[in-house]
Amino acid sequence: MRFDYQTAFSRNLGWLRAEEQDALRGRRIAIAGMGGVGGGHLLALARLGVGAFSIADLDRFDLANMNRQAGAFVSTLGQSKVRTLAAMARDVNPEVRLRTFDAGVTPDNLDAFLDGCDLFVDGFDFFAIDIRRRTFARCRELGIPALTAAPIGMGVGLLAFMPTGMSFEDYFRLDGQPEEEQYLRFLLGVAPRGLHRTYLVDPSRVDLANRRGPSTGAACLLCAGAVASFAARILLLRGGVEAAPLHHHYDAYRQRYVATTLRRGNDGVLQRLKLAIVRRQFQEALRPRASARGTPASSASGGPGLGRDAAATDAHAADAALRAILEAARWAPSGDNVQPWRFRLLAPDAMQVVLDERERDNPYEYRDGEPTHLSAGMLLEALRIAASMHGRAMEWRMADAATDARHIDVRFTHAYGLEPDPLYGVLPLRSVDRRPYRRRPLLARERETLEAALGSGLRLRWHEPLEARLRFAHVSALATRIRLRLPEAYAVHRRVIDWTRGDSTAGIPARATGLWSPTLPLMRWAMRDWARMTWVNRFGGARSAALQLDWLPAFASAGFFTIALPPGAARDVTAQLRVGGELFRFWLTATRLGLAMQPALAILMCAHYGATGTPFTRDAALRREAMRCHRALRELVGDDSERIVFVGRIGEPRGAPPRPRSIRHSVDELLVAQATAADIGSDAHGHNDPPSVM
Repeated sequence: MRFDYQTAFSRNLGWLRAEEQDALRGRRIAIAGMGGVGGGHLLALARLGVGAFSIADLDRFDLANMNRQAGAFVSTLGQSKVRTLAAMARDVNPEVRLRTFDAGVTPDNLDAFLDGCDLFVDGFDFFAIDIRRRTFARCRELGIPALTAAPIGMGVGLLAFMPTGMSFEDYFRLDGQPEEEQYLRFLLGVAPRGLHRTYLVDPSRVDLANRRGPSTGAACLLCAGAVASFAARILLLRGGVEAAPLHHHYDAYRQRYVATTLRRGNDGVLQRLKLAIVRRQFQEALRPRASARGTPASSASGGPGLGRDAAATDAHAADAALRAILEAARWAPSGDNVQPWRFRLLAPDAMQVVLDERERDNPYEYRDGEPTHLSAGMLLEALRIAASMHGRAMEWRMADAATDARHIDVRFTHAYGLEPDPLYGVLPLRSVDRRPYRRRPLLARERETLEAALGSGLRLRWHEPLEARLRFAHVSALATRIRLRLPEAYAVHRRVIDWTRGDSTAGIPARATGLWSPTLPLMRWAMRDWARMTWVNRFGGARSAALQLDWLPAFASAGFFTIALPPGAARDVTAQLRVGGELFRFWLTATRLGLAMQPALAILMCAHYGATGTPFTRDAALRREAMRCHRALRELVGDDSERIVFVGRIGEPRGAPPRPRSIRHSVDELLVAQATAADIGSDAHGHNDPPSVM
C-alpha cells in the first residue's frame, strides 16, 4: 500500500485542525537520548505527525532495557539505539526527515544537533547532568523551547522551559554543586511533591553512586504522552503552556495530579529543607558500592558523531503533490481575507496564478494596486515554501508584465536532496492578532532573527519606546477615525466583516476585529445602514473604536516596526511581488519565534492620500485628516514615509492565538478552468472583492 501522510495521520483530526496537522509536518524536534523516555518520545511525536527530528544516542540495547525502552526487543539486542529508533520512526512515516547523531550529544556538536529545531525534548539519562545543563542553556540562547519529562515511579514529572521564562539553571540551582548534590537537586526538582515515595518498596535499588535506579515502562509511556501533548501546544502556537517555575506531576499508581510552583526553584526555603532531609535519606544511595554490572552512564552524551539521512523520496504522484502544495500555500495572507487570486493548473509541474480584477474606486487599493501585488508576492513565497516540503524548487515570472499584470506563471522542478523550508511548519499557524500583547521588549536575538529573515534589500526600523508606540497609536487612531467615517470604506467593511460565523472563509469574523465584546452588538446595528453609522460616529463611536483598536493595543505591545524600500528602488509589479515574498518570510519568522503581529496598513493608505492629495472622498474634513496623518507619519519616520511598504505592531501574545479567525477558501474553490481574469474576480457571493489592509 502506498503511504499517504494525510491518510496516515487522519485520526488525529478533530483534536487537531487539518491545517495544524499539516503544520506539524514541517516542524523539527531534537531528542537527546533514545532510551527509556527518548525512544518513546520519538515514536509518540512521529505518530502525532511531526515531520523531522534530530536524534542522538551513543548506546546499544541491553537486556536490562527490556522493561521500559521502546526499541528494546530480543531482535534488537546489541544494536544501536539511534539507528533502531530511526528505522522504527520510518516505519511509522516513511517521509520522516532524520538527522542522527550516533555518538551522542557533545559540546562540539551541540549546535549542529539543535540546528533548525523548533523544540528540544530531554531524553538524556538521569545521570547525564553536565551535557543536559549545556543543552538547556544553549536552547535558551537560541530561543528554543525545551521539555523534560521524568519517569518517576509509575508517573511523570513534567517541566517546560520557555525561552523567556525561568531558566533550567534558575530552577534546579546546580551551578557550583558537587556531582552527587546535583543528582539530588535534579531529582527533587523533577519530583518536588514526592508522590512516588509511598510505594518505593525497596529503597536499596536506588544506587546513585553507581548511577543506577529503578524505572518502569508505565512511567516512560506516560512521559511520551505528556511530552507529545505539550509539544502540540507549543508547535501549534496554541499558547497556555504552563512553564517553569510550574511543575506538573501525575502519578497513575496513586491516581493523583499536583502542580507545584517553585518561584525560586530549589533555592526556596521549603525546597532547601527538603534537600536537607533527602540528603540524610539517601546517604546510603550516595555511598559507592561494588557493582558487578551497570547500565552505561549516559545514553546520549559522548564523543562527536554526526549522521544525516537523506529525506525520503516523495511517494505522491505529481498531481497530488501539486494539490498538497496549493493546500499549504492558500494560507498566504490577503487584505480583509479576500484572497485576490485563483489557481489555474496547466500541467503536473506548472500552474498559473491569476489575480482578481480590482475595484479602482476602492480607497484601500492605493498606489495602483500595491496591496494586491504585495499579497500576491506573499502567495508566491508560500508556494515556494510549500513546494520545498515535496522536494520541489519553484520559480515564477510574469506572463507579460508590460501588458498583463494579472497572470503569473509558476513552474515546479524536482530538486533531490532539497531540505524543506523550516517556515513550512508555521504557514497555516500565522495569523493577525489584534489583541493587546505582553509589554516585554523584544529580545536581541528576536530582533536579529527578524532582521536576518528580511534580508538586505529592505530597510527595517524598530519603534519600541513608549513614546514612539503612543505616537504610532496617534497616527493609527487618525486612520481608524477616517476609515469609520468614510462612506467608500463603509461599503468594504460591511461586506468583509462576518457577523454570523466563527471562522470566516472570505472575510474577518466580528470577534476577531479587536473590538471589545460589549461593543460588537452596537457596531453590528450601526453597520446595517450608513445613517446609523453616521449617528454612532457623531456620539463618539469612531473615537471609542480608536481607543479599543489603536491606543490600548499600542500601549500593550513590544513596539512597532516599519519596513521601507531603499531610495531609488523600483516599484513596478515585479518588484512589488518580490517585496511581498520578503515581507512574508519576516512575518512567518515572527510566528516561528512565538511572536504575534498586526499589520497597520491603514496608516499607509491614509498617509498616501494625504501626501498625494488624491481625491479619495468628497468629504473635505476627511481629506484634511489624511494630510494630518501624512504629517504625523513623516514626523515619525522622516523621508521614509513614502517608501514604507509595511508597518505593524509586534509582541509576545498573552495566550493562545485568537479564535475565531479568518480561514481560507478550499483548493477546489480557488481552482479555475481556462477562464478569463474577469470571470474569476467574483467570490462565492458574486462580489468583486478588493484587498484592503492585511
